[in-house]
Amino acid sequence: MQLLRGAIRTYAWGSRVAIAEFTGRSSPTAHPEAELWLGAHPGDPARVEGPGGEQASLLDVIAADPEGELGHQVRARFGDVLPFLVKVLAADEPLSLQAHPSARQAMEGFDREDRSGLPVTSPVRNYRDRNHKPELLVALSDFEALAGFRPAAQSVELMRALAVADLEPYVALLTDQSDADGLRALFTTWITAPQPDLEALIAAVLEGAVGYLRSGAKQFSDEARTILELGERYPGDAGVLAALLLNRIGLKPGEGIFLPAGNLHSYLRGVAMEVMANSDNVLRGGLTPKHVDVPELLRVLDFDPAPEVRVPTRRDGIELVYETPAVEFAAAELTLDGPNLGHGVDAPARHEGPQILVCTEGSVTARAKSGEVRIDRGAAAWVAADDGPIRVEASVPSRLFRATVGL
Repeated sequence: MQLLRGAIRTYAWGSRVAIAEFTGRSSPTAHPEAELWLGAHPGDPARVEGPGGEQASLLDVIAADPEGELGHQVRARFGDVLPFLVKVLAADEPLSLQAHPSARQAMEGFDREDRSGLPVTSPVRNYRDRNHKPELLVALSDFEALAGFRPAAQSVELMRALAVADLEPYVALLTDQSDADGLRALFTTWITAPQPDLEALIAAVLEGAVGYLRSGAKQFSDEARTILELGERYPGDAGVLAALLLNRIGLKPGEGIFLPAGNLHSYLRGVAMEVMANSDNVLRGGLTPKHVDVPELLRVLDFDPAPEVRVPTRRDGIELVYETPAVEFAAAELTLDGPNLGHGVDAPARHEGPQILVCTEGSVTARAKSGEVRIDRGAAAWVAADDGPIRVEASVPSRLFRATVGL
């Protein structure tokens, strides 16, 4: 068991405070810190800390002993690669409207762009690896997101509540055919509309949102505020209209959402843990100055309504398990409080695979076969497959986010 030092990614939508304070560093930081990567993705691998404080890339550690670090089961299924990636995400501004490809789409897209000679580092490249990217997000603070297409009838109700005459022709697209076909037709119409037409429609929708809020109506007040915020930050962007079609979700700390392939989403604000398949493939659809490939986005999107993307949980002793269908990862939150304080507690046993532990509250001492490490809030640890099971102890109320392989 070794402490794990994450790699910080700086993006404009990040926070100058959240990740720094979470990891015990001074703030504000010089640049917005958006993500803390804790894994073995080649784009930014974390580093493990040795007994003398020396650090080595987790990629190199795994390559030196894949059987010991990953275990036989994981190697048999995924090869000599850690199949999941853990992140701490901090959003002060909305992220781009985006979706992730399926495994087949990712392999085909990566090979197609490779054959074209497009460098993996190119800003117009869609596929940076051959992996799909199902992901789980668990809120550490109050968190707001747009995720998954809402049933067409709900979007029609929202559009009519805004009382925007210019939206009426588009309502017919949602009411005259199946939900998936209507959502595809309407989203495609908006994302490919001429810019002057788009700007005129967005201006009318923003006026409608202002009027709705002034009326004192409550049903769609969150949606109206989100539309106004997006319209101010991204004027003339089709993503503002797409917000009319997506579920707007508010999460409390500990609540999570699971996003499978093809799910259109945008994280709006908050701090959260993420665990996902080990991929960096993103197809953007707006709310960003970055490359947007409309035909490729439309190819990967799933237009079937997803009225409920919140992930179910189950209790297993001190562990709250987030139940997802992913085979690359599994995630849980271990809580140490009350009668569990002051003495060692066995973490529920999992399979032989590796684990990444992140302390999100308090301070935890974790013990494995090779020894023990103290994991303070914002710190993380790597547990090799041949080093488990683990035992945890805390003297103050503490929480530990735990990611493993989902086999």
